[in-house]
Amino acid sequence: MPIPAAALAALLAASSGSAASAAQPSPARADWRLATLEAMGQELARTMQRLRLPGYEAPYFVSYQLREVQAFHLAGRLGALTEDRSRRERRVAADVRVGSYDLDSSGAEESSPFLVQDGPSWLAPREAPLDDDPMALRNTLWLVSDEKYKEALSNWFKKRGKGVYRPEGEARTASFSRETPQRHVDPPLPFSFDRPRWQAAVRELTARLRSRPEIFDATMRVDAEKHVRWFTSSEGTALVTEEALFGVHLQALSRAPDGELLENGRDWYGRTEAELPRPEELRAEADKLAAELLALRAAPALDPYIGPAILSPEATGVLFHEAVGHRLEGDRQDDDHEGRTFKGQAGKRVLPAFLGVVDDPTLPAVAGSSLNGYYRYDDQGIAAQRAVLVEEGRIEGFLLSRKPVAPFERSNGHARSQSGSRPVARMANLIVTSTRQVPEAELKRMLVAEARRQGKRYGLIVRDVASGNTNTADLGYQAFKGTPRLVYRVDVDTGTEQLVRGVEVVGTPLAAVNKVMAAGDEMRVFNGYCGAESGYIPVSTVAPAMLVSEIELQRTTHTGERGPLLPAPSAEAPSLIR
Repeated sequence: MPIPAAALAALLAASSGSAASAAQPSPARADWRLATLEAMGQELARTMQRLRLPGYEAPYFVSYQLREVQAFHLAGRLGALTEDRSRRERRVAADVRVGSYDLDSSGAEESSPFLVQDGPSWLAPREAPLDDDPMALRNTLWLVSDEKYKEALSNWFKKRGKGVYRPEGEARTASFSRETPQRHVDPPLPFSFDRPRWQAAVRELTARLRSRPEIFDATMRVDAEKHVRWFTSSEGTALVTEEALFGVHLQALSRAPDGELLENGRDWYGRTEAELPRPEELRAEADKLAAELLALRAAPALDPYIGPAILSPEATGVLFHEAVGHRLEGDRQDDDHEGRTFKGQAGKRVLPAFLGVVDDPTLPAVAGSSLNGYYRYDDQGIAAQRAVLVEEGRIEGFLLSRKPVAPFERSNGHARSQSGSRPVARMANLIVTSTRQVPEAELKRMLVAEARRQGKRYGLIVRDVASGNTNTADLGYQAFKGTPRLVYRVDVDTGTEQLVRGVEVVGTPLAAVNKVMAAGDEMRVFNGYCGAESGYIPVSTVAPAMLVSEIELQRTTHTGERGPLLPAPSAEAPSLIR
């Protein structure tokens, strides 16, 4: 049940003491965090005590989440701003469950019953009041709770109906785990954004790239977001958490002589604005980005390839994220629409014995680089925990929400979601380790030797990667794809490296990761966002470079279009770069 106001006040006072005073929110603003949590607790108590449709079951569990987002967004193209906006919004989410921990209404078709009516329908808005008005917030939660309760009742009967067709004696895990209530309030988090600095940077850097005639498009985006999250549940959990994330994204486009579209980019993330690159660093990286893109224009297209390759730490991270991490997300293990690659495989070897995989959302940084996937409490109010997934090649566990996965009965704090989506088990900071590590030079020597052993004229080095994706559903093939930016062909006779283009990495998950021969001795961070059923969430990978005995690359799909027929106006009458 809700925490008494006096206890909340003491909790807030204790948590606020470590905040930096210079940029700290005003005491009145900080106090409203407490008033908000108290208002949510009051409406939750009313819901648990009185919300019940006559003749039907009352909820056995209810939780509320309120998320406030304060954001700044800048974007520009070819030397000028194209977007300059800020926003502040609040949205609520409610989890209302009917039944019991052993078997409840979750997991059935979760569409609102209002959507199947023939006449006009109305859905409770998820937008919460921006004004610090506790009663307006309670009214919002009241309407959402009513809708979610009716939806839960409908789903409860659907789920019980499906039990008629379940084979007798089939093992079934509980619907919801029993967890210890959490109580915590973060200190107010300072948040500022130097808009003039980044406006100037967007104009300067995109103009700097525009000055290269071969580059026909150059864009830059700068994002800054602060999230304040309130969470309370009928079990007694009460949380206020605050976090911020900054991102800078620079991209340039060109075309090869055969019409292939070529892209190169840079992405930087930080928990504070001070972690982002300084102006001189941004200029140097923009020049390097342009030089790489021009080199790609002159590079030969690579034919489809199967053979040995070295994957950079970033590429290794993407490979394990797509091929292994998604398949160890617990909610997938009992989903009839999933491929369930690792269901029932706990304790069995699925990777080479020298490899391990953990996911640790409690880790804020590695070697001075902030990790996107860091958080203290997940979106079901459970404390984040380090989860050992694979050790010595054997599966030791799964990423777990409060949906138990045999033989694991408790959450490990990995329920995550984008605002408004239902939380499910997701990755946070995926860390790949190896007990078979060699220096970079030795890794390249092993690559050449393996290529020669296979009768290949060359091996490959994937030095940079843009993104990846995978299919985990039971419909279609269990496969993944990675989009590399920079791939080099290594001659087995001379060891020389030649940049190539026009390929993407493809494969089936278990085959790909079981081809790993050795790992490098340097761990590096790859930050980004991951999109899945519960929306887009910030994630990180930490991994070494890896040598694989076999990887498959296929030709990228491109239309072979012509580039612009006329040179850019700025190329014929160049203006001063600001």
